[in-house]
Amino acid sequence: MRHARAPALAQLAALLGQLRTLPGMAERRPGVFYRRSQPFLHFHEDPAGLFADLRLVAGEDFARFAVDCSAQKAALVAAVSAALTAGSAAPAAPATSAAAGARARA
Repeated sequence: MRHARAPALAQLAALLGQLRTLPGMAERRPGVFYRRSQPFLHFHEDPAGLFADLRLVAGEDFARFAVDCSAQKAALVAAVSAALTAGSAAPAAPATSAAAGARARA
């Protein structure tokens, strides 16, 4: 499954317009959104249709959403909004090896 190219993104223009109004993420390239410095949302095209990959929880894998019909697009916008709201607090910094080792010995 390849990342969505310009013709596929053109089909998603209204959806992308909605997503661009949501605070808390930045579109670094067309259809590729980041939250802080981490990839957050991007789109794929496939013979089976168009899909969005959304990172619901920082540091975890992406969840895939079909975005071919208006109901699917609305579900994605709701999921993005919820993920942005849930992730409004700054994520904890990952532990370094030394710090993790010190905690394990404590």
